Amino acid sequence: MNLFLDSFWRALAYCLHPRVIALSLLPLLIMVALSLGLGYFYWESAVEGVFLRLESWGLFVRVAAWLQELGAGNIKTVVAPLVLIFAVTPVVVLMSLLVVALLMAPALVAMVGKRRFPQLERKRGGSFVVSVLWSIGSTVLALIALLVSMPLWLVPPLILVLPPLIWGWLAYRVMAFDALADHASKQERRELFRRHRRWLLAMGVVTGYLGAAPTLVWASGVLFVAAFVVLIPVAIWIYTLVFAFSALWFAHYGLAALEQLRRQDTGPVASGNVQPPTP
Repeated sequence: MNLFLDSFWRALAYCLHPRVIALSLLPLLIMVALSLGLGYFYWESAVEGVFLRLESWGLFVRVAAWLQELGAGNIKTVVAPLVLIFAVTPVVVLMSLLVVALLMAPALVAMVGKRRFPQLERKRGGSFVVSVLWSIGSTVLALIALLVSMPLWLVPPLILVLPPLIWGWLAYRVMAFDALADHASKQERRELFRRHRRWLLAMGVVTGYLGAAPTLVWASGVLFVAAFVVLIPVAIWIYTLVFAFSALWFAHYGLAALEQLRRQDTGPVASGNVQPPTP
């Protein structure tokens, strides 16, 4: 419990570090650059394509004509750009967050290791390729679990429990692996997963619930179109901060647990000569 809370507060404190704040602003810069580039080359043709699609939809044409008679103006010229914005923004956001995730997590783990655990030996038990395969495999298992559990979501309490548990399991598998990949050996990582599984899962569930905050802001941007331009960047920034906090939390916890493991165990586990059961 002490390690759980200690790593939590340390992660919060690290979120105020200038480097972390700079990394959290990176997706906004990427999104702006992508939006300006795509808009410069494709905006007019894309809006025209959406406009023609709306023109072919009979119900929309009748509603637009009725609103125009009421003095609303030519609503089609307003709706077409909005439809395009709503369609393109999620794609741009996902691309931005994907790039940031690949860049941010290793940088944050390296920062924690350098600042707090400079003497901790790096045994490099997980390569980049292994990390990618581990993440893909864990994601596939989580998606299968979500699909299988969907009928149970109809039971009111379970929809608030099952998805966070599944995403929490995924977060703990992926983030704990990344936090330990550079410093721990394969045997040490397995032992830490076995010893700290419950706490790591709890951390994953907490970060899963925190990840719902940007979704609420995103939904507000969809409902209040006038604030869309402001709320969507805010949602991206909040999501990035949640991601940064999660990565820092797992890094502090994982590396501190690894340091404790090496202090406590001077036998075969610490030396990497045996293979404890896979978690």
